[in-house]
Amino acid sequence: MRWYDNAVFYHIYPLGLTGAPKQNDYGEVVHRLDALLPWVDHMAALGCNALYLGPVFQSGSHGYDTTDYRTVDGRLGINDDLRRLVAACHEKGIRVILDGVFNHVGRDFFAFRDLRERREQSPYRDWFCNVNFYGNNEYGDGFSYDNWGGYNLLVKLNQRNDQVQRYLCDAVRGWVAEFDIDGLRLDAADVLDFGFMQVLRRLAEEVKPDFWLMGEVIHGDYTRWVNGGMLHSVTDYALHKALYSGHNDHNYFEIAHTVKRLRDMGLNRPGGAKLYSFADNHDVDRIASKLQNQTDLLPVYVLLYTLPGIPSVYYGSEFGLEGRKQRGSDDELRPAIDLNDYADAALWNPWTGLIAALGRLRRSLNALWDGDYRELHLTTGQFVFAREKDGQRVIVAVNNGDAEATVGIGAGDGDRYFGALSGQTVTAAEGRVTFTIPGHGGEIWVSEGAASGETAEETPRVMPAEAIKAAVAEKAAESAAENEALPSPADHSPAPPALSAAPNKPYEEMTVEELQNAILEKLAKNGPVTDQMRRDVADNVWHDSLVNWVKSFR
Repeated sequence: MRWYDNAVFYHIYPLGLTGAPKQNDYGEVVHRLDALLPWVDHMAALGCNALYLGPVFQSGSHGYDTTDYRTVDGRLGINDDLRRLVAACHEKGIRVILDGVFNHVGRDFFAFRDLRERREQSPYRDWFCNVNFYGNNEYGDGFSYDNWGGYNLLVKLNQRNDQVQRYLCDAVRGWVAEFDIDGLRLDAADVLDFGFMQVLRRLAEEVKPDFWLMGEVIHGDYTRWVNGGMLHSVTDYALHKALYSGHNDHNYFEIAHTVKRLRDMGLNRPGGAKLYSFADNHDVDRIASKLQNQTDLLPVYVLLYTLPGIPSVYYGSEFGLEGRKQRGSDDELRPAIDLNDYADAALWNPWTGLIAALGRLRRSLNALWDGDYRELHLTTGQFVFAREKDGQRVIVAVNNGDAEATVGIGAGDGDRYFGALSGQTVTAAEGRVTFTIPGHGGEIWVSEGAASGETAEETPRVMPAEAIKAAVAEKAAESAAENEALPSPADHSPAPPALSAAPNKPYEEMTVEELQNAILEKLAKNGPVTDQMRRDVADNVWHDSLVNWVKSFR
């Protein structure tokens, strides 16, 4: 088994968490990485056994404009500080991967400084893409060049240049030798040269057993990057999108379809390549801000930890932290946090307790990280599936509706299942086992004897669903009071479509078209109805599914 097969990641953006200055004046070194040492115990308590540490090497601003690949950013400390942090993680059984920012560099990178000074005579002119000495840019360099994302602050490296490849590979060798890291997250992997990634794969096999390469890829056929000659994994943005919109739109078909599509690609299968799953990260709004109903955090995290893939938690989200991009700034997504403010959070914060329980549960059940996946029951409001491996059977059930739902699943008479989150036990009879799923809730039903080295009663549990709902309701009331003066989104939505059914007609007696109209009307009351929402409604032509969907609204 490779270490990353059953990894549960914790993701830290160090410049943000430690409160480092936004701009680097390359002045006095401040040892802020030491502030991350207490977080090692916190990660372990959450059941995480891997750390993805964002950019740590010298840069001009946010860390992705690297100016020195061999020196830790002075705003964070010195190389010894990073070495000490990685060693502390390893002592707790936590692997560490670093951000490999190889697509572009900052303007203060030594080779680009030389190009600016010596222009056509610079030996580094071919280190960068499409340098044109007949052009210019906003910095007045007297030449133009390719960049990333339209930002000339980020100068694109020519990864096909042999000297660039050797330089970057030597940097990685140095990171392994000096810091003992276990892998890399490749920034902007979707625009990296494929030949260069093949070089990195050969390097990975050289520097350390099971050295892991995971790439940042947003869209496309992930198997173009994940294969035996290139990367071991990529970011699963497809599932990320499905997790929040599948709950906001009351549409579990989107999540189930995403899982099936990835498996059809040959990914997230037992013994095969697994994608890096996440609910949020340093580039996207916090999941607590994206969900229309924060109580849905429970089913979202249950799915994140139980669907095929490698789950990751972004620092602070285990506390239910909110954050959105503001006027193009990511600052709110990357805040400074004092861990002392969240002492013993697993005992009083519902989300911390949930994530800690899920982390321990996932690592105790082989079926959750390498079991086969089988869909058992699917409606817009309820989703039930099994994970099975070596006789272990785990049934996961989630519900995005307000009301509790009851679902029956085929099972052998007398089979017993233990609810890992609630502590309840159910027994199959007459060839079926019946599960009750709380509204905006979920449960992980573990077949008797499935837990490795644990009895069912020792399986970690979380704060009861009702207590979670109460905590969320209290927070929502506070937010509502703060935003009382703001106009409701519904005030600006178009008039809802006319309902073609009598107001008092039972949903069960409506036609498919009537149910679709009823759903659109309810969606319109909650805010603007997008074209995608209309397509989702039109695509659902199953009467029972539409009945469940329309009943799921308040």
